[in-house]
Amino acid sequence: MPDIKADLDLIAEAARLAGQIALGFFGADPDVWWKNEGRSPVSAADYAANSLLEKLLRSARPDYGWLSEETDDDESRLSRDNVFVIDPIDGTRAFLAGEKTWCVSVAVVHKGRPVAAVLEAPALGETFLATAGGAALLNGAPIAVADRLPHESLRVATPAELLKAFRDGIRDRLERVAHIPSLAYRLALVADGRIDATLVMKNSHDWDLAAADLILERAGGALTDIHGRPLMYNRPQVRHGHLLAGSNAVLPELLATFSTGPDTAR
Repeated sequence: MPDIKADLDLIAEAARLAGQIALGFFGADPDVWWKNEGRSPVSAADYAANSLLEKLLRSARPDYGWLSEETDDDESRLSRDNVFVIDPIDGTRAFLAGEKTWCVSVAVVHKGRPVAAVLEAPALGETFLATAGGAALLNGAPIAVADRLPHESLRVATPAELLKAFRDGIRDRLERVAHIPSLAYRLALVADGRIDATLVMKNSHDWDLAAADLILERAGGALTDIHGRPLMYNRPQVRHGHLLAGSNAVLPELLATFSTGPDTAR
């Protein structure tokens, strides 16, 4: 097991500095390129933040593996017990649109599960932190998922067309919240109780999820696949299927009433 406290201190400072670099590009019309056959934007801010994170973290922990959205995959990570999992800007579309809901996401994954995590949202002045066995914190104060009972209405982040994936009986109790473009930040909002649950479309990646997964877990919730299984990270395949996230009180009902079919399996 790594020194989790030392790793948290390291990634928190690196994420803070990367956030400040990204913030310097925010609203300044940075250069933009397109990847994944033109479906995903990446900006000069993403690359600058990624470069700083890679320099600081890999030099400090040369024996750790590395997995970042903006770095070519080095499969030597698969042989490492400890891996940095990075998204230098989660929510690049929001960033480029001048919206503040983007963050730097950094996690240390040990044998497949995150053990130290930080989400740095500099445009909002918010820093989420967590360690395995410790509390989830927002700006130094403990956070917890919303105290909702299973029969109460739930504030859920999900595309409107996917409400039909939930069966009758719960669908009428789901109140859609406005779209939150950063997946990591959306999961953090479940962790601090601002929303109750979210449905994650399939094809999210390790770097979108790892840090927020731990923060949500330590706040009293969980991120699972549609069968209720926890996620494993640093595998050869870094993409995931449909996922659900919520408090431990409401997640079982959401899982029991959710189904994928021809209209949702995309």
